[in-house]
Amino acid sequence: MTCGNLLCGCIGIVMTLRGHLDTAAWLVGLALILDFGDGFVARLVNVSGPFGKELDSLADIVTFGVLPATIVFQYGWFQGLGPISYGAFLIAVLSALRLARFNIDTRQSDQFIGLPTPANTMLIAALPLMERYQPQYNAIWQNDIAWGMIIAFSFMMVMDLPLFALKFKSFGWAENRVKYSFLIASVLLLLILQFAAIPLIILLYILVSLFSKRESVKE
Repeated sequence: MTCGNLLCGCIGIVMTLRGHLDTAAWLVGLALILDFGDGFVARLVNVSGPFGKELDSLADIVTFGVLPATIVFQYGWFQGLGPISYGAFLIAVLSALRLARFNIDTRQSDQFIGLPTPANTMLIAALPLMERYQPQYNAIWQNDIAWGMIIAFSFMMVMDLPLFALKFKSFGWAENRVKYSFLIASVLLLLILQFAAIPLIILLYILVSLFSKRESVKE
């Protein structure tokens, strides 16, 4: 499954360079499923270990680092930004820093420090999907708002920003109300806005994490 994630990233890069950005975005979606499932399956069959963790990060740097950077590069090049477009590959650099820190940061066993690379990639992959299937939103996202969100979210990957992880030690409401509330809100947004909901969901994830952290400090 981890190697499948890596293959999705490699093929997605090829699709992006050929101008098929929506196909690359669908491959991101498949990679997300594989990336979420590999750890679950490893724990289920009791084969989790340092090898899997390292392989997962190596796959992620391609799929959730180089691929989103390539998508942004293509967008910039198509819009006539010229050499400035190469700045998109800073996303790959920031993703590498994020993944390297994750592997050695013991604080991230039950939370994330910095925006996870898959979340940042979801935001970027949503843009070609909106362009392909929801062109009514093009006026909103194909402008400085989209570029601003991409830049801000990419730098959040390396910020000392505590964010909750969608890991469940139990399934009771009291201890998981923040996670359940976020998931319910995300599903509603997806039903209403479809692909256009993805940037809002990532923003909601950050805001809910900050609010829940503030409340826990008060307690």
